[in-house]
Amino acid sequence: MKKLPTCIGQLMVLHKLNYDQLKELPMSISQLTTLQMLILLTCFELKNLPTSIGQLIVLQELNLSKCFKLNELPTSIDQLMALQKLDLSWCNELKKLATSIGQLVGLQELNLSWCSQLVELLTSINQLMALQRLNLWWCC
Repeated sequence: MKKLPTCIGQLMVLHKLNYDQLKELPMSISQLTTLQMLILLTCFELKNLPTSIGQLIVLQELNLSKCFKLNELPTSIDQLMALQKLDLSWCNELKKLATSIGQLVGLQELNLSWCSQLVELLTSINQLMALQRLNLWWCC
């Protein structure tokens, strides 16, 4: 199954969603208000995230490793104030980070390894005062 059913938003107490091979993330993902971990490893066909992802206000970990076709993050990423870990490793089509990424003041880990198309690191990354681990292996 490469697509989650839209009724996924009805799982009101879901804390962790781990899925692979996903092609598209439904807008109803925003209804998962208790979601703390969203792990979408090896979603090779996933090109973007819905803007509604910013409504996951308790999300602590977002792992998009090996989402080869992911080309950008929505600007609503700055609303994920609880986010502590963001893994974008092997996102080969990712060309730039949202300028609002600097507003993720609780972000402790950022993995951009093997993001070979990432043109530049934004100056807003300097605003990540809680950042403890930054992995840039074969990036930029």
